[in-house]
Amino acid sequence: MKNVIERLLNLLAFLLTSGRPVTADEIRETVAGYDRENDVAFHRMFERDKDLLRSMGIPMGMTFTDAWEVEQGYVVPPQDYELADPGLTDEERAALWLAAQIVRLGGQPTGADAMFKLGGAPMTAAGEPLAADLGLSADDLGTIFSAVAEHRILTFEYRERARKIKPYGMIHRRGHWYVVGDADGEMRAFRVDRGEDFRAGPQAEAFKRPADFDIRSSIPAAPWEAGDADIVAEVKFDANVAWWADRQLPKGAERLTLPDGGLTARLPVANTDAFIGWMIGFIDEAEIVGPPELREQFVERVRG
Repeated sequence: MKNVIERLLNLLAFLLTSGRPVTADEIRETVAGYDRENDVAFHRMFERDKDLLRSMGIPMGMTFTDAWEVEQGYVVPPQDYELADPGLTDEERAALWLAAQIVRLGGQPTGADAMFKLGGAPMTAAGEPLAADLGLSADDLGTIFSAVAEHRILTFEYRERARKIKPYGMIHRRGHWYVVGDADGEMRAFRVDRGEDFRAGPQAEAFKRPADFDIRSSIPAAPWEAGDADIVAEVKFDANVAWWADRQLPKGAERLTLPDGGLTARLPVANTDAFIGWMIGFIDEAEIVGPPELREQFVERVRG
């Protein structure tokens, strides 16, 4: 099946880019996948592929190759194949971009090429992805959600070890889903896409979630909050990125809006590498004011 798809894509690309009608012989000699030893095998394959393209709504037709109308060739008129410009507004494109980025299947976000064809992509954020990366574990999310909702014991493999957890909840952080709960008497959080073979136990109501459980505090909201460092950083953001920086700052950060629309903030940093990586994403529109050692680390990272 993979060979058939590749051959169809090669054929379609050749027809769309040739700019003129092409004969069956040209297709046989040019398009990868049609190098058959005899004419009968080629024509049988080519007829099947034509039917497949037409069944998918691709307008593959025939027209004369020259003014004398002696020979005919195959064409896919671009104006009949391409979608009309939907005329999206900036707000509609921004909403579409956000929707495409929020859910990822197969571990990859939607490519930017599609958005450029719809009129361009809106400004995107630096730092952590704004997305729920379902990856290859989309089916597992349903199993985990059922275990959380029905209070069933959840078993799975995680880093080559068998795990068992009383799942109290699911949370999305920094582009990934986590399941949080009691694992052998200890509160733990496991990243879903790193686990496999998730199974919900047969008994519903096998445990009770503590009344004071707060899933929001189970995982740091920002990547620089998880670590061993103990630094309070002071940063300044230019006016045109202040709104986005403000959205990414943790709740405990001290904020001060400047007269020009910029923003200064003081916030605890436990992981300097993650924090510097976030700051680099703002390019020259953000500055680490202090402490001096953190500013120096930032400068060394940029230079190195």
